[in-house]
Amino acid sequence: MDISIIIGGEAGAGVMRSGYILARALVRGGLSVFGMNDYPSLIRGGHNAYMIHASDKRIHAHRENFDIVVALNAETITRYVDQLTENAAIIYDPKDRSYAEKLSDKALLVEIPMMDIVKEEKAKPVMMNSVAIGAAAGLTEYDYEILKSSILDSFPKPEVGEINARLAKRGYDIALEEYSSKFKIKVAPLEKDGKQIYLTGNEAVALGAMQAGMKFYAAYPMTPASPILHFLALHGPKYGIVVVQPESEIAAINMVIGAAYAGVRAMTATSGGGFSLMTEALGLAAMSETPIVVAIAQRVGPSTGMPTYTAQTDLMFVLNASQGEFPRFVIAPGDVKECFYRTIEAFNLAEKFQVPAIILIDKYLAESHMSTEIFDTSNIKIDRGELITGEYKGKEYRRYEVTETGVSPRAIPSTRNAIVKANSSEHTEYGYASSNALNAVKMQEKRFRKLKYMIMEMDKLNPAIYYGDPQAELVLIGWGSIKCPVLDALEILKSMDISVGFLHFIYLSPFPVKYALKYLKDRKIMLVENTYTGQLANLLKMHTGLTVDYKVLRYDGRPINPSQIVEKVFEVIR
Repeated sequence: MDISIIIGGEAGAGVMRSGYILARALVRGGLSVFGMNDYPSLIRGGHNAYMIHASDKRIHAHRENFDIVVALNAETITRYVDQLTENAAIIYDPKDRSYAEKLSDKALLVEIPMMDIVKEEKAKPVMMNSVAIGAAAGLTEYDYEILKSSILDSFPKPEVGEINARLAKRGYDIALEEYSSKFKIKVAPLEKDGKQIYLTGNEAVALGAMQAGMKFYAAYPMTPASPILHFLALHGPKYGIVVVQPESEIAAINMVIGAAYAGVRAMTATSGGGFSLMTEALGLAAMSETPIVVAIAQRVGPSTGMPTYTAQTDLMFVLNASQGEFPRFVIAPGDVKECFYRTIEAFNLAEKFQVPAIILIDKYLAESHMSTEIFDTSNIKIDRGELITGEYKGKEYRRYEVTETGVSPRAIPSTRNAIVKANSSEHTEYGYASSNALNAVKMQEKRFRKLKYMIMEMDKLNPAIYYGDPQAELVLIGWGSIKCPVLDALEILKSMDISVGFLHFIYLSPFPVKYALKYLKDRKIMLVENTYTGQLANLLKMHTGLTVDYKVLRYDGRPINPSQIVEKVFEVIR
């Protein structure tokens, strides 16, 4: 049982909301669901779409071909003609009949008088989207009551939920009675123990930050990181979190540094353009050894690029951002589950080693919805490192005391017996500015002494994870959201008795060298990445000397899909 549905229409037609409601209904039926949006960077207008991939088996990514096209306008009918599966159906309104009839040899035409139904029910025109998703459910014979529950829970006003549910039922009944017998794909809820949640990478990062004890968040809106700000502004204050939208990205990161200096766990989030503005302040956090967390949701560049599409092109930039040299953590979660747990790790590591920790995701992961089991918080531990609480009991306090690990005891302003001096210039152990050559060597070596212990700590946290055949001659490599299409590609290849492996890098700084050598040495390596230059290949060679044999690269702003990976593997093994 596997189905791919796309809902399309003009901006303002409720495409994203209706797609989410239908997807959540499938999640409530126990199916594994992946939902992805597609929209242009326009203030008004343009074509919007929401893609749903659902299965009774575990899935991780979208599918590029569609079994059902739900068309809320004529453009949707013609836009996806080359992405229809063999037994596809198109759901449309009679006003668009002339467009649909041209495709009668390619798909089952499901004509639903959406606008007439809306008028009969004295509803708003935008509510035709509820008729449409009801028809999609009816066509597959999915349980209407589950869809109804998803609709009712989506509207704070019960009367609005009721009218949308009624509209969906009318679309459902027409599709069920007149067309379902002609459509081959059926979807039924599964009998499963436990419940699933359905959320985006952005939401999972925000929840992870809340669970980690973050108490201050400042960010300037920038797609595709803005939903983190929206989520925290809505939910954060209930948990004692101060959420601020300042005048710029520069202000945001400086506020976060100030909050962290005062002893609060703090974070900001942005995309590549905003992070460009933040880089000098990132160096301030490094020099002052102030632990901050920065989430970066990548999009297409350079410059404005394509703001609402995806890329992984900021990797080298993030690894080397800001002037000078200093250690940092760069963590790239691969799915929503990792977004949650790895964000908590980022906060712990930032404070334990008093360095910046960067969470690197992309638009594909940031804004796509994924179903997963409810997060388990029973074993989560908060590690604040060498934080002095209450009173400093030593002699004169040295904020930058030289230690074996490079990590100094950290007092915050108001700590008794400690005057906390922070300095953006090179400084002595006491925090006084100094340009003395011997002192500069001592302090730089102190900061980099952390690196050994950072690697030791990272190695306890599964910084790279291997999937698939442990003896495979061909191993795919990737980082971040590439995990999603690669895991689905592995399942397709496995069904064809083709064995390959996959090494997913989660930590990119420090780079997990021993994991790379363990799984990649003396094997053929294929890089999968949303870049033109193949940045992970360069990083791998720099740290291990290993070279990549093959590449699957995509740089048109769209995510790599499983079939592209499968085709490349076929090409290689033939």
